[in-house]
Amino acid sequence: MTLEQQLATLSDCGINFDNGITIEDMLYSFSREEYEKRPFDLVLFVLGIEVEREPWNRPFCSRVWNFDPKCITSTGDYTRIVRRLCQVAGISDGLNNVRDFVDLQSAKAWLKYWIGDVERNLPAKVMGTWADPQTVSHVMRDIQQLDGRRFYFKDNGQAMVLYYLDPDAAAMLNRLAHGTMQPAA
Repeated sequence: MTLEQQLATLSDCGINFDNGITIEDMLYSFSREEYEKRPFDLVLFVLGIEVEREPWNRPFCSRVWNFDPKCITSTGDYTRIVRRLCQVAGISDGLNNVRDFVDLQSAKAWLKYWIGDVERNLPAKVMGTWADPQTVSHVMRDIQQLDGRRFYFKDNGQAMVLYYLDPDAAAMLNRLAHGTMQPAA
């Protein structure tokens, strides 16, 4: 299957390039042959990373994220996770007044935000520089309650490629991914 055919199929699941991103950006990172050797495997990963050339800090697809949970070093890191999860879900205002605190030395961390008129105060277990999976899962569950879609992931070793899909798109994507997609929260 050609790279273009793979991208067209993913578009049917609602997964598209961000504005200004092109196939040439994908081909900068990997060859066409690598994308086409095992359809959807590499494409589903690359859509979750940033373009690897200037201008920098451009995701291929804001609705997909290659989340590496070894990312907690200071205050603000949990807030960045929440904002990126909201971006993957396509909801800019689902969780509000997000703030956090992280002090690795004293092994203290927490995350607070509002979902509707409910304030969440979540303690975060300090596990070195790893994000607390229970805290991240709680955020995902709160986002999922907003619209009936849910987070799914494709394992990427230490990281996971996250998607936010309705049940039909998730089933289709899981078939394309050779059964490697799992519910995330």
